[in-house]
Amino acid sequence: MRGVGSALFVGILLMVAGVLNIIYGIAAVGDSDFWVNNTQFVFSSLHTWGWITIILGAIQLTASLSLFGGGAYGRVVGLVAAMLGALGALLNVGGAHPWWALGVFAICLICIHGLTVLGEPERD
Repeated sequence: MRGVGSALFVGILLMVAGVLNIIYGIAAVGDSDFWVNNTQFVFSSLHTWGWITIILGAIQLTASLSLFGGGAYGRVVGLVAAMLGALGALLNVGGAHPWWALGVFAICLICIHGLTVLGEPERD
């Protein structure tokens, strides 16, 4: 099958993105000094955004573990989680750490590409 090595790489990247999102979310819920004090949020407060980020990170972790096992859950949920992670990273570009958000966005784009090419049979 085409893309098996890519699936393992995407699984590792999803795991990294999931761990980063969980750490980022815990810092948001715990009122860390990681953010600028006068930051304005369009959709919600810092605590709500932190919980959303923690849940997204947990979904990314479960999708990466399913990808390691070869499950279809990992491909479908991993694709959705990578898209949501990319959207969340783009929403954070205007925040206190834009380069960090662009790095997470790049990881999510690589995950999306790797998961879309996974499973196409090789032709002789």
